[in-house]
Amino acid sequence: MKHARVIYQGVAHAASEKEGQLLLADGRLVDEADVTWLPPLAPVTRPRTILALGLNYADHAKELEFKAPEEPLVFLKGANALNGHRQVTKRPAGVQFMHYECELTVVVGKTAKKVRRDDAYDFIAGYTVANDYAIRDYLENWYRPNLRVKNRDGATPLGPWLVDAADVANPMALALQTTVNGKVTQSGNTRDMIFDVPFLIEYFSSFMTLNPGDLILTGTPDGVVDCRAGDVVVTGIEGVGALMNTISD
Repeated sequence: MKHARVIYQGVAHAASEKEGQLLLADGRLVDEADVTWLPPLAPVTRPRTILALGLNYADHAKELEFKAPEEPLVFLKGANALNGHRQVTKRPAGVQFMHYECELTVVVGKTAKKVRRDDAYDFIAGYTVANDYAIRDYLENWYRPNLRVKNRDGATPLGPWLVDAADVANPMALALQTTVNGKVTQSGNTRDMIFDVPFLIEYFSSFMTLNPGDLILTGTPDGVVDCRAGDVVVTGIEGVGALMNTISD
């Protein structure tokens, strides 16, 4: 099932997808264009921890003239960075290079501590799409991005759907694609991750507790380009969803 969180007539609702419309929890059917989309996370399971991978696709590391990392390169994000489908992300004044990052995002389903790789999928509630915008002007260290690169308010659209883990047969074989103003600028596949989803669950839970609602953003393939005010960016992942975002100045 595809789950969503939206605001309709000034009230937040849980919703699901039904025949191209949104079925609100109270039984009403509404058009997708008539709501304000929120990150698809229930209030009671908002993430305590948001983990994001850097350079987790070998082609992206090569694009940036880095060798593939030997262990996960991870940074933390604050919840205020999250934004919704069809919302606006700001490009700060004077910035020279701001780019999207289409990322499969894992939503943790239950408390995970010292999980074995073979059991990792049992701890996943579902998957969604993140667009983890980065501003290269602010970047001091590719391996550990400083706060302004990845933690600006509203800089990480998430959604539109949270898709149940059971409905994604193989998360490690999903096509990713980004378009800017309708033009394809990025294509990839989750099979090309350096550190796959089961490895990441095992790795993180070996030294920290993952809680329900926590997020793991798994990195992006190559093909990132500069985006300007007015650009409409769609980051899509096969079977998970297409997340639309507009950039403003």
